[in-house]
Amino acid sequence: MLKLKTITDTNFNFPNQKSVYKGKVREVYNINDEQLVMIATDRLSAFDVVMPKGIPYKGQILNQIATKMMKDTEDIVPNWLVATPDPNVAVGDLCEPFKVEMVIRGYMSGHASREYKAGKRMLCGVPMPEGMQENDKFPEPIITPATKAEKGDHDEDISREDILKRGVVSEEDYVILEDYTRKLFQRGTEIASKRGLILVDTKYEFGKTKDGKIVLIDEIHTPDSSRYFYADGYQERQDRGEAQKQLSKEFVRQWLIANGFQGLEGQTVPHMTDDYIESVSERYIELYENITGETFVKADVSDIQSRIEANVLEYLAP
Repeated sequence: MLKLKTITDTNFNFPNQKSVYKGKVREVYNINDEQLVMIATDRLSAFDVVMPKGIPYKGQILNQIATKMMKDTEDIVPNWLVATPDPNVAVGDLCEPFKVEMVIRGYMSGHASREYKAGKRMLCGVPMPEGMQENDKFPEPIITPATKAEKGDHDEDISREDILKRGVVSEEDYVILEDYTRKLFQRGTEIASKRGLILVDTKYEFGKTKDGKIVLIDEIHTPDSSRYFYADGYQERQDRGEAQKQLSKEFVRQWLIANGFQGLEGQTVPHMTDDYIESVSERYIELYENITGETFVKADVSDIQSRIEANVLEYLAP
């Protein structure tokens, strides 16, 4: 492969561009206060920290999974997406994002498991049953929201009660967010099941269009926003108390933890060799193919910046 050809930063100036917002991995260009051009970069974020090097094809992978999943769920939940003029780009309606991420968990894994091991039995105001072991299925999926952090800050758990009490979201809107979250998770679970996967947990983000309609925004059911297990052998591994085979960026988190990094103050991101970065890229391609059931087709990365700019300009042309 072309050695570490990645896009980790953009600085475009599109016609009628009003502003640009740079998130942890995406850069969002506001066009005339009407549309957003969202560019998925190859940046990798873990523990709310952006890693120093990009991962080849990661942006393309996340963008293509997200846009496919949006199309596969638009019959049950409306979304912001209008077009995908480039493998790394999604264009959609300008929305005012809700300042909360709707996290939903079908299994006790990741953050929920770490809290459980620390002795906590409430997560975001939701009780977790006694006697569970890591990666057990919850009796019913639980919604454990998080506040949406600015770049460089940590997302924080928040309960439904606090969201309403602080006025982060109105009760009327929050009821819709919960309903949409459960519907999307159910559909995502069904899609994953057809691929021999279990959708363990995920997060959804929503916004309001100019006419006040609540829609799904950002990525959906990607390995960055979701955790998947392989269904085959799941129960046997649980019975033996073994770790689950999973499809998510958890493998990156575990590598960082093993190398002494969890995003805490004073910790330094461990050095990622080119070989390690290439192996992460290969894992992301494997994730793409398993999640979508399609062969990944690598886009031309000889000059990613020029490719993206040309495709977006062509799309925006009158």
